[in-house]
Amino acid sequence: MASTQSYEVTVVGGGLGGLTAALAMRRRGLRVTVLESAPELGEIGAGIQTAPNASRVLLGLGLRERLEAIHTEPLDQVRRRWKDGSVIGLTPLGETVKRAYNAPYWHYHRADLHRVILDACLDPDEPGPVVQMFTDSRVVELDRSDPARPVAVTAGGRRHVADVLVGADGIRSTVRDLMGAEDTLVFSGEMAFRALIPGELVAADPATRWLVDRYQSTIWYGPDRHLVHYMIRRGEFLNVVACVPCTDEVAERWTVPATTAELVEAFTGWDDRVAAMLSKAKDDVAAFALYHRRRDPVWMDGRVALLGDACHAMLPYQAQGASQAMEDAAVLAEELGAVTLDGVEGALRRYVDRRATHAGMVQHASLRNKDLYHLPDGPEQRERDDKLRRGFTGESDLSYDWLWSGTPLNDPDQHAFAYQFAR
Repeated sequence: MASTQSYEVTVVGGGLGGLTAALAMRRRGLRVTVLESAPELGEIGAGIQTAPNASRVLLGLGLRERLEAIHTEPLDQVRRRWKDGSVIGLTPLGETVKRAYNAPYWHYHRADLHRVILDACLDPDEPGPVVQMFTDSRVVELDRSDPARPVAVTAGGRRHVADVLVGADGIRSTVRDLMGAEDTLVFSGEMAFRALIPGELVAADPATRWLVDRYQSTIWYGPDRHLVHYMIRRGEFLNVVACVPCTDEVAERWTVPATTAELVEAFTGWDDRVAAMLSKAKDDVAAFALYHRRRDPVWMDGRVALLGDACHAMLPYQAQGASQAMEDAAVLAEELGAVTLDGVEGALRRYVDRRATHAGMVQHASLRNKDLYHLPDGPEQRERDDKLRRGFTGESDLSYDWLWSGTPLNDPDQHAFAYQFAR
């Protein structure tokens, strides 16, 4: 049973993971403050996928109607061969997923999803104490002279005191460093081009019109690289993520602007439809170095804990980075919301115990898919494609059953908020 005593939690990081944690803890009656280093709260202009496991968390937070207003629903996941675009695998989504997993597979513009969660944090009519938000609040020091009251000190000198401090500040987490956790970052050798292509340009060209005729999530497999694309905002944009070998400049700088020509050139020799699609990208193309973290169960120290990329950053080959952060958020809120102050450290320990193994499995699966997606043409590639054509279930590297099923939560009431009932 949740405690009637409300205590204070500081969340460092106002991205999707941090805000989901803030909202989930608000729902449990905790008083939450979010510190965001950027001058304004928001997300980058890009798409995001929420598979059933993440959708289930968001629905459980009472967001269904708001999500239905902003989502785009793909009807299939299609896997294509690089050279000729032939379909080597098709997974039904849409109603099939909702029937099988009692939660949807939806696409969003990241900024839209971020805004929905932020609005719920700040809405005075929502249950629980309104979340306090501070922007332009870069944390530079942790004062733990009183272990029971960790203090986040910002660059401006402001001190934020709480009973618990959560580092949800991304792959280059300052909280992680200040906590003294091991540096587990690993460079993948790859980078991702990201772009939003105007849907009207896609629809106007007969060579790409097929992308708007039926909404799908598409993965193209090729030697040393792959390409993902799907529609967001009901066809306003085609979201593109293209993973390729990394350049020295991007590896050093992490993020650099890129050109449409560079994006197209990265897929020279691929099916003509790829160039027709990518050539429509405008000036907002960027390249991001792909780093991840080694599996590591050390997510807490006293009353300071980590969440999301700060503790289990993963490669994008399972499209689960934000989704796993949302699962973290729900479990953290469940544990903290069930104890009084004297039980906080035990609650954080249980949060880590419940999440570290599973998140580590997703990290591992994402890393394995890096090789699986990028096989050169040959016997292994043909074996992979044969599996995809036959369909896959169970414990296959290409199966989603283990990832999309169930809930990370113990609360039986949470199941009542799954898709069929979450009105």
